[in-house]
Amino acid sequence: MLSLSRFRTLCRLHAVGTGAASLRVLIALGGAMAACWFMDRISLVIPLFLGVIAGALSETDDTWRGRLRASLITVALFAVSSLVVELLTPYPLLFVGGIVLSTFTLTMSGALGERYAAIAQATLILAVYTMLGLEQGSATTDLWHEPLLLTIGAAWYGVLSVLWHALFPFEPVEQGLAALFGQLAGYLQTKSGLFEPTHELDIESSRVAAAHQNGRVVIALNQVKELLRSRLDGGKAVGQVGQYLQLFFMAQDIHERASSTHYPYDEFAEAFFHSDVLFRCQHLLRQQGNACRVLAKSIRLHQPFDCEESERASADLRRSMDYLRAQDNPAAGDRLRSLADLVDNLMALENELAKASHPADLNEEPDSSLSDSSPRSLMEAWRRIREHLVLTSPVFRHALRLSLALVGGYGMKYLVHPDQGYWILLTTLFVCQPNYGSTRRRFGQRISGTVLGLIAGWALITLFPGPAVQRLLAVAAGVAFFTFRTERYVLATAAITVMVMCSFNQVVNGYDIIWPRLLDTLIGCAISGLAVFFILPDWNGRQLHKVVAATLSSSSHYLRELMRHYEIGKSDDLAYRVARRTAHDADATLSSTLSGILQEPKPFRRDAELCLRILVASHTLLSYLSALGAHRGTLPAPARFEPIRRAAEHIADVLDAIANDLGSRRAVDVSSAEEESLAKDLELAADGTDDRYRLMQIQLSLICRQIAAMRGLAAQLY
Repeated sequence: MLSLSRFRTLCRLHAVGTGAASLRVLIALGGAMAACWFMDRISLVIPLFLGVIAGALSETDDTWRGRLRASLITVALFAVSSLVVELLTPYPLLFVGGIVLSTFTLTMSGALGERYAAIAQATLILAVYTMLGLEQGSATTDLWHEPLLLTIGAAWYGVLSVLWHALFPFEPVEQGLAALFGQLAGYLQTKSGLFEPTHELDIESSRVAAAHQNGRVVIALNQVKELLRSRLDGGKAVGQVGQYLQLFFMAQDIHERASSTHYPYDEFAEAFFHSDVLFRCQHLLRQQGNACRVLAKSIRLHQPFDCEESERASADLRRSMDYLRAQDNPAAGDRLRSLADLVDNLMALENELAKASHPADLNEEPDSSLSDSSPRSLMEAWRRIREHLVLTSPVFRHALRLSLALVGGYGMKYLVHPDQGYWILLTTLFVCQPNYGSTRRRFGQRISGTVLGLIAGWALITLFPGPAVQRLLAVAAGVAFFTFRTERYVLATAAITVMVMCSFNQVVNGYDIIWPRLLDTLIGCAISGLAVFFILPDWNGRQLHKVVAATLSSSSHYLRELMRHYEIGKSDDLAYRVARRTAHDADATLSSTLSGILQEPKPFRRDAELCLRILVASHTLLSYLSALGAHRGTLPAPARFEPIRRAAEHIADVLDAIANDLGSRRAVDVSSAEEESLAKDLELAADGTDDRYRLMQIQLSLICRQIAAMRGLAAQLY
């Protein structure tokens, strides 16, 4: 018999990636199947399975108390929505009204946050699952039969989820931190590609790759922040949560240092072409990326962590830098001093990683509070939703679009096969996404996965006609769906199709659903594609000026916070962390927006080259700001800081002015003479000054020149 400690260890080994959710689904589906099998009521397995799936889709990571509250709300919503479907099914006009009202209301609740969006989406899915049960004739004449079984399935999964989170309260945080350091590893290794000391280095493509990876890091940071925030005790980190919080702050600092740029990389390559120093920088970044990956594994499996390889690489870099300094090469000039700043930054990054080897050495931040964006009252929740009740809101447009798409799917059901066809609505619900690019991607994935699943399902029920084997296959396919649903949607769709075929084959002839399912999937995908194209389409190209404006505005705010910290000294207080995160969030949004633009139809697509140049320019600007953030500290002779502060204030005002022009669709002044003049003045003032002041002056001059580039690109968006 397994002891509790061994059971915990086994569960941790299964908790890598989506393993924990898959294990819960395995227990839930297996338990439901076993109960139906034991009672010889196998006809009940379909609604129970569908209830479990819907319950699992509504799950978000939280404490056990949070999961309990969310599960109770979810089960109540599921019961009401399923019962309403039963009541309105005989009345088509009322049914259509119910579709519009419920879809619009639930989708609009997504404006409150991801947690509410997940519950709303799962509620709509369960409503359609009720329709699927009705079309297969699995419901009896009792009005409560189908809603009760679906709700029991969801409640059964909810009980498992609450118990799991009570037994393993920190598992979601550990998974989130491990994923975060895994993404940081990818970012460090992507960034190392910029240190190739070659004359023909493709800086632009490397910058684009770094910007996309930065977006993934930002998503991971935000997810971990929410996980930690929900576990703070009265806003304070107590016990193990405090250690995880310090790891999170460490990850933020590593991210800021990793995203820093101290000088144009092509000029570094030119100046130090005959030295091995850039190879040493590149090698150290790669080893630090490997160290982050090892740290991710250590967090998952509770293993000791060390970074010996990166420590040796940092020692080699120091020796290489000492040799360069000893050469006293006048030709290197200021570039050697900028290279020294870069090396200092890499050494500080190495010191951050070394702290993870000794968790007790992690510094506790004076301000460990985290921003809370969730609504705190019903009035605040209603205010947020009301703010989105305008045509310009993407949430409102998606809610209206999805409502009309489901009504169209319901109409097509009557044209194709009036007694069935609810799979059209389910396909529409899964495929119709908030924008064209994601809908187009999901369109192809859904069709491919359905075809693959139907073929696999046909083969499996033919090769294994025994009911017992098919029941086991249904459980395995349900688990596979949750294993693949986030990263490999084609395989996830194939798995859920196999689960449906094996489950329905226990009640009706599974072969009879193959062609209707394929036809319904094609129709549902077509409706989704038409809806996202014709009903209030959100073309990213038309919103690009707003996204760029938000990026520049957040960069301005970040710069102002940076200057405040140079005055008061380094202190990662909440205001600074929010400003930094907002700037990186805006950069990540720009990256995803530009990716969406490149997938849009040609008449609505922006020029691809312009999009990439904007992304590179924006990410480069943020990198220069991050370098200022990485070197924050108390300045000697504060009186000398005043002219630098005025220059930074002017730069922030210029960024705000360009952002305002873009946001208001006014023509952007392309004249950059003022920025060029300020950049030259800052460079001249940097000669012979203290290294800390010099770094600020050089970084601000680089920012000025980047603003000049941004002006020309912004003018093309008008």
